[in-house]
Amino acid sequence: MTEPFNAAAYLTSSRVAAGDGGRAAFHHPRGTTTYGELTEEVGRVAAGLVALGVRPEERVLLAMADDVELAVGILATMWIGAVAVPSSTMLTGPELHKLVVDSRARVLLGSAQFAGSVAVAAADAPDLRHLVLTGDVAPDVPGVACLTWDALRGDAPLTEPYPTWDESPALWLYTSGTTGTPKGAMHRHTDIRYVCETYAREVLRIGPDDVCLSAAKLFFAYGIGNSLFFPLSVGAAAVLEPARPSPARFGELTREHGVTLFFGGPSFWGPLMAADLGRETFATVRNGVSAGEALPARMFHGVKEQYGFEILDGIGSTEALHIFISNVAGAVVPGSSGFPVPGYAVELRRGDGSVIEGADEPGMLYVSGDSICTGYWCRTAVNRMVFQGEWMRTGDTYVRGTDGSYTCLGRADDVLKVGGIWVSPTEVETRLLEHPGLAEAVVVGVPDADGLDKPVAYVVPRPGGTVDPDEVVAFCRAGLAAFKRPREVVVVTELPRTATGKIQRFRLRERAAATITPPPLTAADAAEAKG
Repeated sequence: MTEPFNAAAYLTSSRVAAGDGGRAAFHHPRGTTTYGELTEEVGRVAAGLVALGVRPEERVLLAMADDVELAVGILATMWIGAVAVPSSTMLTGPELHKLVVDSRARVLLGSAQFAGSVAVAAADAPDLRHLVLTGDVAPDVPGVACLTWDALRGDAPLTEPYPTWDESPALWLYTSGTTGTPKGAMHRHTDIRYVCETYAREVLRIGPDDVCLSAAKLFFAYGIGNSLFFPLSVGAAAVLEPARPSPARFGELTREHGVTLFFGGPSFWGPLMAADLGRETFATVRNGVSAGEALPARMFHGVKEQYGFEILDGIGSTEALHIFISNVAGAVVPGSSGFPVPGYAVELRRGDGSVIEGADEPGMLYVSGDSICTGYWCRTAVNRMVFQGEWMRTGDTYVRGTDGSYTCLGRADDVLKVGGIWVSPTEVETRLLEHPGLAEAVVVGVPDADGLDKPVAYVVPRPGGTVDPDEVVAFCRAGLAAFKRPREVVVVTELPRTATGKIQRFRLRERAAATITPPPLTAADAAEAKG
């Protein structure tokens, strides 16, 4: 046991003690909340949770829109030493129910607009005792005590945080579950401080005058850092937007609040370029940030030319809490994830476990750093595979360049072997996204008649546009070795995604396997692959 440390106090009352009580902490649809007001509200909700009987280390699950109540609920839960479990509002009631049961949550906090799915999630959850909903009407769920948010708030704030310490559990974040049941990554109070003192300080150079706006919501590991941990750690402000992010709305928010740090992902930057909002819209933005999936070089160059700011792409994970490899301002390597963030170590390993020392040899990415979670809740077999001593196996295939930057080749299960040669889906997708008519592209492998992998591309045209699949194949062939080209191009209106916005490649593989039989490799392709 170390000295007491409570992450909620670090982000609220410590800022008030530092003289930031009158500064804006959040801008939101109903106005502005200062650090002083935030700290008092956290204390009132904390008092209410204690009155409900929530004890240290018990779980409080939150299914709430990105607004002040969600931020307060997370902080109040950690304030009393309990464990905050923010969950995706994109989940259905039955999906959310699985998380309530798996986490053994004692209290479920929900937003009124999700009343239907929250009620389904709460029904027949064996450990759940209370359901709290924003708005004026308390829900009605048999066997669960239900009340409104206002009824939860205590008359007097709980002014002293529970004396947690560095190692105390603070936060669970469920993984997106791209290939199976979501897993609860368990984070400590110290993990929150660590990402603020590494990525936020060393890469973002965040300061008290910054204003953060994130397309990723607070239930993402990415979003909770962007909109809660990072700004509050230095007395800066965040803009909270409950609605689904759109380029037009986020342009308005940027102008209104003078946003300086703009967080998104590839699925947002493409539509932002297509929206053509005008360079002056983003005049206050000093940097964009991207994560979740590899940022195509085309998007980096397009945003910089169109709107005047650099996007710092990086890779992070739910398990590491935030980004651990990142580009840095003024030294971006377009198309790469950048360089290890100070405070983290990375390794590339071969299939036999040996460490790759040189450049240009692909390998499995491993990361080490003090923000890595203590493991997944009740997932022993997966824990033993993923967490190996101080190292975490990310599941991503990467290559290190001669300049020291790291470039993603895709998930380990996504890399294809075509004509006896390894092919990175990311490389093919990068070429596809250079096509002027495409907004999104994903490449998966489908066995041909001989059982050999062939690349198949699923593409989404730019808004209002159409594309010719044969022409897209020809475009790829002009910029790639023939054996790397897609054997089929399938035009779709949208790509399947997880609740956290990541593309579900396994669903595309299943769809392709059921509907497509790619032609076998030609003699010309085979000759090119070998020579």
